Amino acid sequence: MKKIILLCTLAVVMFACKSISATSTNTDRKAQVNMKGNWEISSVTYPGSQYVKVNSFQLADSECFVGSKWKFVSNNNKGTMAIAKAGCPSFSSSITWFVNNDKQFVLKVLNAGEKAKKVRDGYVLRLDNQTATSFQLVDRIDVAGNMTDVVYQFNKIN
Repeated sequence: MKKIILLCTLAVVMFACKSISATSTNTDRKAQVNMKGNWEISSVTYPGSQYVKVNSFQLADSECFVGSKWKFVSNNNKGTMAIAKAGCPSFSSSITWFVNNDKQFVLKVLNAGEKAKKVRDGYVLRLDNQTATSFQLVDRIDVAGNMTDVVYQFNKIN
């Protein structure tokens, strides 16, 4: 009897300690609706940017994202993103995205013809300072053992 109680207790403790995934929480519909439309990244900032190069979204140097165009469709959580800066690799792709209740922005970059459910890798960034015409996405990266914020400033375009 003692063994059964001990096993039940251990099972409860193990399930109670399970971490919650960014993709398993509810969506923040208001934040998502506020992101609907066309956007441009006006700046990418982080401490030490003059010394450290950041490869954003495993696509290009973070500076290549300045001027990139993003479209967010809130009713189906799809969109597009495109880089077209001189001296940078040209890139355009469909995306899927959502904002969860913890203000985490979850992003998947899709290859041509690829379904989102087939893509296993994605990015989780923090949504900050959201207004009707701007917002920031903040990525946490490790630079020489120190966690650093990379801030992508988005501004609404027509």
